[in-house]
Amino acid sequence: MATPALDPQRTALLAMDFQNGIVQTIPEPDALVERVKGAIADVRAAGGTIGYVRVAFTEDDWGTVPERNKTFSSVAAAKLMHHEDESTQIDERIAPADGDIVVRKVRFGGISTTDLHQQLDARGIDTLILSGISTSGVVLSTLMDAADRDYRVYVLTDGVADHDPEVNRVLVEKVFPSRAHLVDTAGLRELLRTV
Repeated sequence: MATPALDPQRTALLAMDFQNGIVQTIPEPDALVERVKGAIADVRAAGGTIGYVRVAFTEDDWGTVPERNKTFSSVAAAKLMHHEDESTQIDERIAPADGDIVVRKVRFGGISTTDLHQQLDARGIDTLILSGISTSGVVLSTLMDAADRDYRVYVLTDGVADHDPEVNRVLVEKVFPSRAHLVDTAGLRELLRTV
């Protein structure tokens, strides 16, 4: 099936969890950030929206995480990822610009604990291009939520990464194609040129 055309005015590229404490934990982080930086520039130049999702907690957020939450209970107990810490700030190489969407989440997905869906809806966005770290965390969770909300979803295949390259490969090649369109940064540039 051919990749459908994009309407930049109805499209947002989401850069998810590209924050200082996470970027350096994956293989070849600088190359990944540069590819996403180029995709952001391409979408921005075509008139699309850029959105940023970061994971960070306030003192109140830590208090609402139940012990049964396998991942985030340890984060809350150790009081990690405070929203003002440098480690939770977006990598300056792809820093948000005026007019971009920026949300802070307290779970894996970029939509479930934020007002991202409302902000996208208010701008008439019905198409999402997902990039992020990690593929098995924020990308998978956000893709599933976005698909259930009837967004047209693209995964930027060379704009996602995981701590486990094999997990990344299986998700991109075997799981995502049934729920999203796959496109790399060069393909995205071409899609944006055909508008």
